[in-house]
Amino acid sequence: MNKSTLIRTSSLTLVGALSLLTLSSVAASSSTNGMLKETDMVGVSFWIATAMMLASTVFFILERNNVAPKWKTSMTVAALVTGIAWYHYTYMREHWVATGESPLVMRYIDWLITVPLQVSEFYLILAAIGAASAVLFWRLFGASIIMLVTGFLSEADIDAVDGMEWPLFIVGCIAWAYIIYELWAGEAKEKVGEASEGTQFAFKAMAGILTIGWAIYPLGWILGQDAGDSGIDRLNILYNIADVVNKTAFGLMVWYAATMDTKASSSEE
Repeated sequence: MNKSTLIRTSSLTLVGALSLLTLSSVAASSSTNGMLKETDMVGVSFWIATAMMLASTVFFILERNNVAPKWKTSMTVAALVTGIAWYHYTYMREHWVATGESPLVMRYIDWLITVPLQVSEFYLILAAIGAASAVLFWRLFGASIIMLVTGFLSEADIDAVDGMEWPLFIVGCIAWAYIIYELWAGEAKEKVGEASEGTQFAFKAMAGILTIGWAIYPLGWILGQDAGDSGIDRLNILYNIADVVNKTAFGLMVWYAATMDTKASSSEE
């Protein structure tokens, strides 16, 4: 068996395993008393997000075989982001259907893993074109952790930080603003100028997702303050849609950069 066939077989095996996990998850959900109601739009949004995350993961895994070796790590991380989100959404979906309560803790656990991975994609893109900086990676990674930890502390009902919700929220927004600065005007912006046109387009699109797409989360935080049941419902729908767009579209931009750069390299040979 040659190497390409082995890689393709491994990818298909992984996709098959994900499919089996999905079937077992659906069966487990159906065995409980939490059946999805036709009028439960929040539950529907959880199901859509779950399906989209799985579909995106399968796509990124399969497309990983079609890009140059230097882009494979980036594609793997894109698949990890949606794959981890899919896994968490299966539990968030069941939590909502069974209890009707917002899965705050599970949502932040998902973000705590996937958001730093998304931020690391910028470093990986720069590494693929030979313009990476380890210092830049740690700055972006550290800012993403600060953003998430302060966001969770400001939103969770924790007695130790009672009265500190707004200061913590502001610190998180500052960390997010720093990430945006690095991507649009800092070292990352400077170094990506050395990349191909396709890579630059993807990089800017990814930065746009972090700027516009991620703005939904602090806006949701503000709208969620003292919100009633209907407000929490709308907030969960908003978060679910934002997660699908931000994670899937973000990964698609990584795929676009990888395929465009791979084609450009092939044409030069």
